[in-house]
Amino acid sequence: MARAQGARAQMALAFETTYGTPPAGGFTKMPFASTTLGSEQPLLNSELLGYGRDPLAPIKDAVTADGNVVVPIDAAAFGFWLKAAFGAPVTTGAAPGPFTHEFRSGAWSLPSMSIETGMPEVPRYAMYSGCVLDSLSWQMQRSGLLTATASLVAQGEAIASASAAGTLADLNLQRFGHFNGAITRNGQPLGNIISAEITYANNLDRVETIRSDGRIDGADPSIAALTGKIEVRFADQVLVNQAIAGDPCALTFAYVLPSGESFSFSAHAVYLPRPRIEIPGPQGIQATFDWQAARDATLGRMCTTTLVNDIEEY
Repeated sequence: MARAQGARAQMALAFETTYGTPPAGGFTKMPFASTTLGSEQPLLNSELLGYGRDPLAPIKDAVTADGNVVVPIDAAAFGFWLKAAFGAPVTTGAAPGPFTHEFRSGAWSLPSMSIETGMPEVPRYAMYSGCVLDSLSWQMQRSGLLTATASLVAQGEAIASASAAGTLADLNLQRFGHFNGAITRNGQPLGNIISAEITYANNLDRVETIRSDGRIDGADPSIAALTGKIEVRFADQVLVNQAIAGDPCALTFAYVLPSGESFSFSAHAVYLPRPRIEIPGPQGIQATFDWQAARDATLGRMCTTTLVNDIEEY
C-alpha cells in the first residue's frame, strides 16, 4: 500500500464565479512549500447526568475550514495570491509583454477561490471551495529562502479519489530572493536594516449562519490592516525623530530580477512608534519599530503592489 508523501503533493487553484462553487476548469498548478489548509469538525462532550459514570456519545459541532499556505514569492504565481488579497489588478502592457499589474488596497469585495490539494498515492484529492484570503505576510532579511504565508478561510471541503481540477496550467517559476530585495523610505534607500516584516490583513468576518451542512455562508472583509516590524542598527536619529514628531512616511519593499521581472509593495502612509533604545552589551545597538500604515489622503488608499512579469491577465 502506498503511503502519502509531501514530495508528491500538488496544489491547484482557480478563482470562482460563484462563492463556494468550484469552476469546471481553469485551474493552475501552484508552487507551495507547505500547507495547513484543512477542514475539521470537533466533538462536544455530553453534559447529561443520570446515566452512570461513563459518558454518553458526543455530539458533532460546526465545521471549520481554514489554514495557511506557505508559498514562494515569485514573478508569476504570486500574482494569484495578490489578486486574492486585493482584488483584480489594473494591468497595462501589450503582447508579448512585459505586463505591469497594479494591485490596490481598499476593495469592498474580494474574489473567492477553489483550491485542491492532492495526494496521488492514497489517492486523496481535497477540494476547498469558497477560499478567501484573510492575511498575507512575509519577512525580509539578509539570507535564506523568500516565502510568504497566505492565511485562508474556506467554506468547506470535498474529498474525492480523483482530481476535479482537470488539466492544469503550468507557470514558469522565477523566484525572487532576499538578495534581490531593497527598502526605500520616501523614495530614498533606507540603510542599516537588519530585518523587516510585512503583514496585510483583510480581517475577514465569517458569516456563521445556521445551516444543515454546518458551513459558513461567506467571509466578508472588514477594516483592513497593514502592519509590520523593522529592526535597524542604530546609526542616526531619522526614524526616531519621525516617530517623535508623529509624521508618516512612505515605505517600499521591492525585489528585482536581472531578467526584468519585479515585485514592489508600497505602504503610502507609515507611522512609527517611539521605540525603546537599549544598550544590551558591547555589541552594536539595534532598535525595533512596530509600524502600522493608514490610508493616504492624496492617493486615497493605504498601499499599492506592483508586479511586472509576462503574464497577460490574472
